Amino acid sequence: MICDAHVHFFSPGFFGTLAAQRGVATSDAIRHLGWDDPISPDALADRWVAEMDAQGVSRAAIIASVPGDEDSVADAVTRHPSRLVGYFMLDPTQESAENRVVRALERGLRGVCLFPAMQRYSLHDERVGRIAGIVAGFGPASETRPPAEGGPSGAVRRPILFVHCGVLSVGARAKLGLPSPFDMSKGNPLDLHTLALRFPSLPIVIPHFGAGMFREALMLADVCPNVYFDTSSSNGWLKYAPGLTLEQVFESALAVVGPERLLFGTDSSFFPRGWHRAI
Repeated sequence: MICDAHVHFFSPGFFGTLAAQRGVATSDAIRHLGWDDPISPDALADRWVAEMDAQGVSRAAIIASVPGDEDSVADAVTRHPSRLVGYFMLDPTQESAENRVVRALERGLRGVCLFPAMQRYSLHDERVGRIAGIVAGFGPASETRPPAEGGPSGAVRRPILFVHCGVLSVGARAKLGLPSPFDMSKGNPLDLHTLALRFPSLPIVIPHFGAGMFREALMLADVCPNVYFDTSSSNGWLKYAPGLTLEQVFESALAVVGPERLLFGTDSSFFPRGWHRAI
Protein backbone atom coordinates (compact mmCIF):
# COMPACT_ATOMS: atom_id res chain seq x y z
CA MET A 1 0.00 0.00 0.00
CA ILE A 2 1.35 3.41 -1.01
CA CYS A 3 0.25 6.43 1.02
CA ASP A 4 1.48 9.85 -0.12
CA ALA A 5 1.80 12.33 2.75
CA HIS A 6 2.32 15.42 0.59
CA VAL A 7 0.21 16.35 -2.45
CA HIS A 8 -0.82 19.92 -3.32
CA PHE A 9 -4.45 20.49 -4.29
CA PHE A 10 -4.29 23.25 -6.90
CA SER A 11 -7.96 24.22 -6.88
CA PRO A 12 -9.74 27.04 -8.75
CA GLY A 13 -9.23 29.07 -5.58
CA PHE A 14 -5.48 28.55 -5.74
CA PHE A 15 -5.26 29.77 -9.33
CA GLY A 16 -7.69 32.60 -8.64
CA THR A 17 -5.53 33.88 -5.78
CA LEU A 18 -2.37 33.92 -7.89
CA ALA A 19 -4.18 35.48 -10.85
CA ALA A 20 -5.50 38.29 -8.64
CA GLN A 21 -1.99 39.00 -7.39
CA ARG A 22 -0.76 39.07 -10.99
CA GLY A 23 -3.69 41.25 -12.09
CA VAL A 24 -4.87 38.86 -14.79
CA ALA A 25 -7.85 36.59 -15.39
CA THR A 26 -7.64 33.13 -13.83
CA SER A 27 -7.85 31.51 -17.25
CA ASP A 28 -4.90 33.60 -18.44
CA ALA A 29 -2.81 32.56 -15.43
CA ILE A 30 -3.55 28.88 -16.03
CA ARG A 31 -2.75 29.25 -19.73
CA HIS A 32 0.55 31.00 -18.92
CA LEU A 33 1.53 28.17 -16.57
CA GLY A 34 0.63 25.56 -19.18
CA TRP A 35 -1.31 23.53 -16.63
CA ASP A 36 -4.79 22.04 -16.81
CA ASP A 37 -7.81 23.94 -15.50
CA PRO A 38 -9.05 22.15 -12.34
CA ILE A 39 -12.67 23.09 -13.25
CA SER A 40 -14.00 22.60 -9.70
CA PRO A 41 -12.92 21.03 -6.37
CA ASP A 42 -15.11 18.00 -7.08
CA ALA A 43 -13.71 17.55 -10.58
CA LEU A 44 -10.15 17.92 -9.30
CA ALA A 45 -10.80 15.42 -6.49
CA ASP A 46 -12.14 12.91 -9.01
CA ARG A 47 -9.12 13.43 -11.23
CA TRP A 48 -6.72 12.88 -8.34
CA VAL A 49 -8.44 9.68 -7.28
CA ALA A 50 -8.39 8.40 -10.87
CA GLU A 51 -4.68 9.26 -11.03
CA MET A 52 -4.06 7.48 -7.72
CA ASP A 53 -5.86 4.40 -9.07
CA ALA A 54 -3.67 4.45 -12.17
CA GLN A 55 -0.49 4.82 -10.13
CA GLY A 56 -1.32 2.36 -7.35
CA VAL A 57 -1.64 4.96 -4.60
CA SER A 58 -4.08 4.04 -1.85
CA ARG A 59 -4.35 7.31 0.06
CA ALA A 60 -2.98 10.84 -0.18
CA ALA A 61 -2.85 13.91 2.00
CA ILE A 62 -3.93 16.86 -0.16
CA ILE A 63 -3.00 20.41 0.81
CA ALA A 64 -4.99 23.57 0.18
CA SER A 65 -2.06 25.64 -1.01
CA VAL A 66 -3.17 29.21 -0.37
CA PRO A 67 -4.62 30.56 2.90
CA GLY A 68 -8.41 30.58 2.91
CA ASP A 69 -8.89 27.66 0.50
CA GLU A 70 -9.70 25.01 3.07
CA ASP A 71 -13.26 24.52 1.81
CA SER A 72 -11.92 23.22 -1.52
CA VAL A 73 -10.03 20.43 0.21
CA ALA A 74 -12.89 19.76 2.63
CA ASP A 75 -15.22 19.26 -0.35
CA ALA A 76 -12.71 16.88 -1.95
CA VAL A 77 -12.34 14.83 1.24
CA THR A 78 -16.12 14.67 1.68
CA ARG A 79 -16.35 13.30 -1.87
CA HIS A 80 -13.59 10.67 -1.36
CA PRO A 81 -13.23 10.14 2.42
CA SER A 82 -11.45 6.79 2.17
CA ARG A 83 -8.81 8.04 -0.28
CA LEU A 84 -8.05 11.68 0.60
CA VAL A 85 -6.90 13.32 3.83
CA GLY A 86 -7.28 17.09 4.00
CA TYR A 87 -4.59 19.62 4.98
CA PHE A 88 -4.79 23.39 4.57
CA MET A 89 -2.46 26.37 4.65
CA LEU A 90 -3.05 28.84 7.47
CA ASP A 91 -1.70 32.30 8.21
CA PRO A 92 -1.85 32.42 12.04
CA THR A 93 -1.34 36.19 12.07
CA GLN A 94 -4.82 36.78 10.63
CA GLU A 95 -7.62 37.64 13.07
CA SER A 96 -9.79 34.83 11.71
CA ALA A 97 -7.08 32.16 12.08
CA GLU A 98 -8.35 30.45 15.23
CA ASN A 99 -11.94 30.30 14.00
CA ARG A 100 -10.77 28.97 10.64
CA VAL A 101 -8.87 26.15 12.33
CA VAL A 102 -11.83 25.10 14.46
CA ARG A 103 -14.19 25.19 11.49
CA ALA A 104 -11.78 23.25 9.25
CA LEU A 105 -11.16 20.54 11.84
CA GLU A 106 -14.87 20.22 12.43
CA ARG A 107 -15.30 19.74 8.67
CA GLY A 108 -12.92 16.80 8.86
CA LEU A 109 -9.58 18.29 7.82
CA ARG A 110 -6.59 16.81 9.60
CA GLY A 111 -3.56 18.97 8.90
CA VAL A 112 -2.85 22.63 9.63
CA CYS A 113 0.05 23.81 7.46
CA LEU A 114 2.25 26.71 8.53
CA PHE A 115 4.69 28.50 6.24
CA PRO A 116 6.42 31.00 8.58
CA ALA A 117 8.91 32.21 5.96
CA MET A 118 6.06 33.01 3.56
CA GLN A 119 3.96 35.05 5.99
CA ARG A 120 7.06 36.28 7.86
CA TYR A 121 6.19 35.42 11.46
CA SER A 122 8.15 33.80 14.26
CA LEU A 123 7.35 30.28 15.39
CA HIS A 124 7.72 31.67 18.92
CA ASP A 125 4.72 33.97 18.30
CA GLU A 126 1.98 33.17 20.81
CA ARG A 127 -0.56 33.22 17.98
CA VAL A 128 1.21 30.11 16.68
CA GLY A 129 1.03 28.63 20.15
CA ARG A 130 -2.71 29.16 20.31
CA ILE A 131 -3.18 27.46 16.95
CA ALA A 132 -1.05 24.53 18.11
CA GLY A 133 -3.15 24.31 21.27
CA ILE A 134 -6.36 24.05 19.27
CA VAL A 135 -4.93 21.32 17.05
CA ALA A 136 -3.45 19.43 20.02
CA GLY A 137 -6.79 19.52 21.83
CA PHE A 138 -8.80 18.16 18.93
CA GLY A 139 -9.26 14.37 18.84
CA PRO A 140 -8.30 11.50 21.15
CA ALA A 141 -5.31 12.20 23.37
CA SER A 142 -3.92 8.70 22.88
CA GLU A 143 -3.61 8.88 19.10
CA THR A 144 -0.45 10.55 17.77
CA ARG A 145 0.07 8.86 14.39
CA PRO A 146 -0.19 11.21 11.40
CA PRO A 147 -3.46 10.75 9.49
CA ALA A 148 -1.81 10.07 6.13
CA GLU A 149 -0.28 6.83 7.38
CA GLY A 150 -3.32 4.80 6.44
CA GLY A 151 -4.96 2.17 8.57
CA PRO A 152 -8.33 0.49 8.81
CA SER A 153 -11.34 2.15 7.23
CA GLY A 154 -12.89 4.67 9.61
CA ALA A 155 -9.87 4.77 11.93
CA VAL A 156 -9.54 8.00 13.88
CA ARG A 157 -6.35 9.97 13.42
CA ARG A 158 -5.20 12.91 15.47
CA PRO A 159 -4.76 16.13 13.44
CA ILE A 160 -1.24 17.33 12.84
CA LEU A 161 0.72 20.55 12.60
CA PHE A 162 2.73 20.70 9.36
CA VAL A 163 5.51 23.31 9.38
CA HIS A 164 7.59 24.18 6.33
CA CYS A 165 11.15 24.98 7.35
CA GLY A 166 14.34 25.80 5.46
CA VAL A 167 14.42 26.98 1.85
CA LEU A 168 11.04 27.92 0.41
CA SER A 169 10.25 28.45 -3.26
CA VAL A 170 6.89 28.36 -5.07
CA GLY A 171 7.24 27.37 -8.71
CA ALA A 172 3.88 28.79 -9.80
CA ARG A 173 4.76 32.21 -8.38
CA ALA A 174 8.08 32.24 -10.20
CA LYS A 175 6.47 31.24 -13.51
CA LEU A 176 3.91 34.03 -13.17
CA GLY A 177 6.58 36.59 -12.31
CA LEU A 178 5.20 37.16 -8.82
CA PRO A 179 7.58 38.33 -6.08
CA SER A 180 8.35 35.95 -3.25
CA PRO A 181 9.68 38.11 -0.39
CA PHE A 182 10.01 35.16 1.99
CA ASP A 183 12.03 35.46 5.21
CA MET A 184 14.08 32.27 5.45
CA SER A 185 15.25 33.20 8.96
CA LYS A 186 11.74 32.37 10.21
CA GLY A 187 12.02 28.73 9.12
CA ASN A 188 14.57 27.20 11.48
CA PRO A 189 13.35 23.79 12.75
CA LEU A 190 14.95 24.50 16.14
CA ASP A 191 12.37 27.26 16.64
CA LEU A 192 9.81 24.46 16.98
CA HIS A 193 11.50 23.01 20.06
CA THR A 194 9.47 24.96 22.62
CA LEU A 195 6.22 24.19 20.80
CA ALA A 196 7.00 20.48 20.51
CA LEU A 197 7.75 20.29 24.24
CA ARG A 198 4.67 22.31 25.15
CA PHE A 199 2.37 19.97 23.20
CA PRO A 200 4.03 16.53 23.39
CA SER A 201 0.97 14.69 22.01
CA LEU A 202 0.80 16.93 18.92
CA PRO A 203 2.38 15.36 15.81
CA ILE A 204 4.53 17.96 14.05
CA VAL A 205 5.54 17.16 10.46
CA ILE A 206 8.54 18.89 8.85
CA PRO A 207 8.51 18.35 5.06
CA HIS A 208 11.49 17.86 2.76
CA PHE A 209 13.78 16.68 5.60
CA GLY A 210 13.92 20.33 6.71
CA ALA A 211 14.63 21.68 3.18
CA GLY A 212 18.28 22.51 3.75
CA MET A 213 18.21 22.57 7.53
CA PHE A 214 18.60 18.81 7.86
CA ARG A 215 21.01 18.97 10.80
CA GLU A 216 18.70 21.23 12.76
CA ALA A 217 15.70 19.04 11.92
CA LEU A 218 17.56 15.94 13.10
CA MET A 219 18.50 17.65 16.37
CA LEU A 220 14.88 18.60 16.99
CA ALA A 221 13.48 15.18 16.12
CA ASP A 222 16.08 13.42 18.26
CA VAL A 223 14.83 15.12 21.44
CA CYS A 224 11.15 15.46 20.48
CA PRO A 225 9.44 12.13 19.68
CA ASN A 226 6.38 13.94 18.29
CA VAL A 227 8.37 15.38 15.35
CA TYR A 228 8.10 13.64 11.97
CA PHE A 229 9.76 14.21 8.60
CA ASP A 230 8.36 13.80 5.12
CA THR A 231 10.54 12.84 2.19
CA SER A 232 8.73 14.86 -0.49
CA SER A 233 10.06 16.87 -3.45
CA SER A 234 13.23 16.43 -5.47
CA ASN A 235 15.18 17.47 -2.35
CA GLY A 236 17.17 19.96 -4.37
CA TRP A 237 18.36 21.45 -1.07
CA LEU A 238 21.14 18.84 -1.20
CA LYS A 239 23.16 21.37 -3.20
CA TYR A 240 23.61 23.27 0.08
CA ALA A 241 25.26 20.21 1.65
CA PRO A 242 28.21 19.34 -0.61
CA GLY A 243 28.98 15.64 -0.65
CA LEU A 244 25.73 14.59 1.00
CA THR A 245 23.63 12.10 -0.96
CA LEU A 246 19.94 11.34 -0.69
CA GLU A 247 20.83 7.79 0.36
CA GLN A 248 22.84 9.20 3.28
CA VAL A 249 19.94 11.50 4.18
CA PHE A 250 17.62 8.49 4.42
CA GLU A 251 20.17 6.54 6.47
CA SER A 252 20.58 9.41 8.94
CA ALA A 253 16.84 10.07 9.18
CA LEU A 254 16.09 6.39 9.78
CA ALA A 255 18.80 6.23 12.42
CA VAL A 256 17.40 9.22 14.32
CA VAL A 257 13.62 9.12 13.83
CA GLY A 258 13.07 5.53 12.68
CA PRO A 259 10.69 4.32 9.96
CA GLU A 260 7.58 5.16 12.01
CA ARG A 261 8.34 8.89 11.91
CA LEU A 262 9.53 9.11 8.30
CA LEU A 263 6.61 9.72 5.94
CA PHE A 264 6.73 9.10 2.21
CA GLY A 265 5.65 12.06 0.08
CA THR A 266 6.08 13.29 -3.48
CA ASP A 267 5.06 16.97 -3.49
CA SER A 268 2.87 16.21 -6.52
CA SER A 269 0.75 19.17 -7.52
CA PHE A 270 -0.47 19.96 -11.04
CA PHE A 271 -1.95 18.29 -14.08
CA PRO A 272 -1.20 17.08 -16.72
CA ARG A 273 1.90 15.81 -14.87
CA GLY A 274 -0.22 14.29 -12.10
CA TRP A 275 1.34 12.02 -9.52
CA HIS A 276 5.09 12.59 -9.60
CA ARG A 277 6.23 8.99 -10.01
CA ALA A 278 9.87 9.99 -10.56
CA ILE A 279 10.02 11.13 -6.94
